[in-house]
Amino acid sequence: MFDVTLFGSVFVTLFVIMDPPGITPIFLALTGGRPHKTQRRMAWQAVLVAFGVIAVFAVCGQQILDYLHVSVPALRISGGLLLLLIALDLLTGKSDEPSQTKDVNVALVPLGMPLLAGPGAIVTVILAVQHADGGAQLLSVWTAIVAMHVVLWLTMRYSLAIIRLIKDGGVVLVTRLSGMLLSAIAVQQVANGVMGFVHGT
Repeated sequence: MFDVTLFGSVFVTLFVIMDPPGITPIFLALTGGRPHKTQRRMAWQAVLVAFGVIAVFAVCGQQILDYLHVSVPALRISGGLLLLLIALDLLTGKSDEPSQTKDVNVALVPLGMPLLAGPGAIVTVILAVQHADGGAQLLSVWTAIVAMHVVLWLTMRYSLAIIRLIKDGGVVLVTRLSGMLLSAIAVQQVANGVMGFVHGT
């Protein structure tokens, strides 16, 4: 039978880690000033990239990490450093990339990974799949993963209405605030990775 308890546990854990409400201002900052069609496409791209990464690690994540000799703390630190670079661009207002390249990069990095499909979400799905006992529990885990990505898409898709209300000045303000928020997330990820190395976890 479908394991409702396991579904709820995995979904809530992913919700807390992937944080749809928290991703909203960052998504607005990174997509502000673009046509609505492009923004909607980027929301789809980010969710699809995140789902693809999560799915790959759910199926063979531990084998990938073992083969590459990459530890979870190293994954956290690299993700944190990548987020920090993006945060600095948001804080300084840097926008010297061609719009076509920037569109693709925003959907892939940092939205798709490591903001959505970050180290925490990757480790969560690896452990959930490893501990699933039988087809029913595996179905529950995968349903939770799919449901979480549907929520993420809905959150970003309907947050676009906010851009129409706050106009260009509001987008600039959200961009700077998002840069501060993203830098704090990045530093925390690096700190978690360092603590993981220290404690051997």
